[in-house]
Parts: sequence; structure tokens; C-alpha cells
Amino acid sequence: MHWGLIPHWAADPSIGNRMINARAETLTELPSFKSLVTRCRCIIPADGFYEWRKEGKRKVPMWVHLRNREPFGLAGLWDVWRKPDGKRVESFTIITTEPNELVRPVHNRMPVILQPEDEEQWLDASRTPFAKAKSLLEPYPEDLMDAHDVSPIVNSAKYDGPECIQPVSDDEMPRARQLSLL
Repeated sequence: MHWGLIPHWAADPSIGNRMINARAETLTELPSFKSLVTRCRCIIPADGFYEWRKEGKRKVPMWVHLRNREPFGLAGLWDVWRKPDGKRVESFTIITTEPNELVRPVHNRMPVILQPEDEEQWLDASRTPFAKAKSLLEPYPEDLMDAHDVSPIVNSAKYDGPECIQPVSDDEMPRARQLSLL
């Protein structure tokens, strides 16, 4: 699937560039998401996400993950858009909520991480009306999460390996910044 929701009714697929996230609080108010909450809910598998902490004029990338390092599911919505030639483009958006105490100092939003026992309820729109499922769109408990600084190489799409989530100390940061400029 393509990250960045392209609603089925969109005239231009570039709308997806602006729809990578959807605020949990306004899902039923916006035409892009209103009908999807009752029929097109999904889970995006992840093992962490990045946020950038501001330190003066620089931004320090951080990897936020579960303390036990287990994969988890992010709440999302999906849709299918048809190209002019009829080909399907399946896309999704990640639902965000208010941050927990771990993320709050870094960002004013965080993705909704579903509790494993709530995933089936989120997915089964036929048995779980959105009015009930909406209660699942809460910040994940901060005591079950952790975060650490990572190298600025995460800012470049040419890096996509385990080195992107390795902890970086303050001493290593200048070397990591040099690598990101290569």
C-alpha cells in the first residue's frame, strides 16, 4: 500500500502527500475519513517510529519503540483510488492522537498504537461500530515505551538498515552527521 491516503473520490493522487496522518479527534468530521471509519480500518505493522527533538537550531532524530522491542500495530484507514487507466492504487493513513508523557516533550502528536487485545476489535468494523472503536484511539502507555537518539542518516532515503535505529551517543553525533552528508 501507498502511505498517504488517496480517497477514492480524489481527482488528483497528489492529495495523498498531505494525508499521511489523520487526527483521531476529527475523523468523523472530514470527508476524506468519515466513510472510512465504518468500513476501511487497517493496522500498519511497525517496530518503532521516528520523531525529531529540537535542540536549539538543530533537530536530533529519535527512535521511539516499545520497551520490549516487540512489533506493534498502528491504527489506520485505507482506501482504493483508480488511475485513469483503471489500475487500483491502495493507500493508507496513520491515525494520530495526543502524545503520552514520553513523546510530549518532543512532539504534540503520536501515532495510535493499538493494544494487541484491541486489534481485532479495531479491524472488525462489521461488529464494532466506530463509536465504540473510537475509544481505542488513545495514547499508548508511556511506561511500556522507550526512545533513544539515532544517527541523522535516517534523514536520507538511501539508508534503510539496522544502523538507522542504533543508539547514538552525544560523542558519536558529529561522526553521524558527517555520514548523513555523504
